[in-house]
Amino acid sequence: MVIFSPQFSARRAAVIMLLVGGAFVALIGRVAYLQTYGRQQTIERADRQQHQSEILRARRGSIFDANGMLMAGTVQTQSLYCDPKFMQDCYQEDGKSLVMMDQDIDKLAKLIDKNPIELSELIGDKSSSRFVKIAEHLDDRTVAEIDKLDMPGLGTMPTDERYYPMGSIAAHILGGVQKDNVGLEGIELKYEKLLAGKEGFKRVLKDARRRPIAVAAEDYLPPQNGQHLILTIDANIQMIAEQELARVCTDYRANRGEVVVMDPKTGDVLALGNWPNFNPQNLEDSKPEVRRDRALTDPYEPGSTIKPFVAGPALEWKITRPGEVFPVHGPHYKSPLRSKLVTDVHGYDQLAFWDVLVKSSNIGMTMLGERMGKDRVYNALKCFKFGVPTGVELPGEDPGLVKPVAKWGSSDLCSAVQGYSIMVTPMQLCRGFCAYANGGRLVEPHLIKGVLDADGEIVSRAKPSALELMPEAVDRATSLEVRRILADVPIRGTAKGAASKIYNIFGKTGTAHVSQGASGYANKYTSSFLCGAPFENPRLVVAMIVHEPDPEYAKEHHMSYYGGAVAAPGATRIIDRALAYLQVPESPAVPPPPPAIAAVLYDYHANLYGDKSVSARDALKD
Repeated sequence: MVIFSPQFSARRAAVIMLLVGGAFVALIGRVAYLQTYGRQQTIERADRQQHQSEILRARRGSIFDANGMLMAGTVQTQSLYCDPKFMQDCYQEDGKSLVMMDQDIDKLAKLIDKNPIELSELIGDKSSSRFVKIAEHLDDRTVAEIDKLDMPGLGTMPTDERYYPMGSIAAHILGGVQKDNVGLEGIELKYEKLLAGKEGFKRVLKDARRRPIAVAAEDYLPPQNGQHLILTIDANIQMIAEQELARVCTDYRANRGEVVVMDPKTGDVLALGNWPNFNPQNLEDSKPEVRRDRALTDPYEPGSTIKPFVAGPALEWKITRPGEVFPVHGPHYKSPLRSKLVTDVHGYDQLAFWDVLVKSSNIGMTMLGERMGKDRVYNALKCFKFGVPTGVELPGEDPGLVKPVAKWGSSDLCSAVQGYSIMVTPMQLCRGFCAYANGGRLVEPHLIKGVLDADGEIVSRAKPSALELMPEAVDRATSLEVRRILADVPIRGTAKGAASKIYNIFGKTGTAHVSQGASGYANKYTSSFLCGAPFENPRLVVAMIVHEPDPEYAKEHHMSYYGGAVAAPGATRIIDRALAYLQVPESPAVPPPPPAIAAVLYDYHANLYGDKSVSARDALKD
């Protein structure tokens, strides 16, 4: 037998040694990588396999009216999701046919109000996915019915949903939230951080089958639920104001309208509404221009409602007096300050200054403006802080416009005393008019009454300044004097059709042409009414502004587009209903003007004031 002995090959040995050495080098390199750069990645991968992090959502705070009625809250609903891959695998593994799966999907579709074909296609198109949301906002009863189907791959998870139990009431104040429960507009946006609270988190240790085992103390941070807001809004007065605004705008086919109701002694905003309205529960059904709070964001030329704010300072500064007679001489007047004639709706030969306000004479106000001059007219408007934001707690407030007096032309003076060439917001007008209701003080409008924490404990309470500490717009005597003059407006002035049968109202009408920019003024109007009541002890001030009532429609139906006919009756109904709700007693008869003034008033009849023989001075005493 021959035995062959392989010959040693140095080349072959070298190759083998190189391969073995290369393997060792690669192994050492891998170990070095895993101990250095790859170590953190390996730890993170293992951590992801063993742990699951979960965000714990904070519950959004609620919003209540001044009486504790819920205006915005958070309710928990269920969202339905499915695992399409797991669902199909289960039906196949259990010997069930896909036909049975389709039958179960049909039953599910009926429960969640979905189209069966569309639901089946959604699950089929996502057959490789592990999570597909198929329904939201399910109540407990529907979830229970879904559980009875015993379909594999279905699951539910709780979802917080913003809920507005009053529907569209106070929509422009509340604003609404986006789908992720983040404030979009109004109070919901202004106080987003306070209402939203802070999210927490939970990091759970899980076993190989992804079942939770434990949570370490350092891996759990509870959420901080949002705080609750208490508003100054009275939901009942808000409802009344919105109803009457909608009625007026609908009856006169107006383009839009605003209403503000305030407590003149505290600055509490009791109601604030816009028309057209929207439902914050369904924001997607409304347009941004409808959701805009125009009572704060859209300044306009106020027309004759500006006249009391020029007249008050003029009386205080002794530039005129209530009984001074102005020779207006008919419906037209040529002012030396501008080429265009100043006109009145009605022609008067002469008017006492008392009646310049009551009859809303543009000619009388222009004569007063000529006497005052630009500086004092400007200063009169600034007494009421026109051109400055009121600071009410809502986003987007516009300051309006009162040009610096250095930029006034001679014609601007004539325009300003008639309510043109200046821009104001309904909120500014309402705040200014409160000064004639409270003795001359300029209150600060506010909407927030207090804040509660998540447990209902008081965190902060609004502390408005005492009335006597608020800035003075006009002195007390002047405010009472103007208030008495304006009490004649519903009795024998431009709002005779709006006099209340229950309460004494003082107010001022306005009918302003709508500017079309460089092309001048069109045949469109803004009809408005500022008022307060009761005259003897004012509890409410109301500003109602109706933009562009249809003049042709009004003419066809024997209606007027003037402020006294359009806005004043609606504002009066708000006064009547709101004061009755507040259980304010019926007013006594309005005292007649003092004899010296009555002697110079136009078409004066003493029997208009009832049978109370009380002087104006006595009636204005506290």
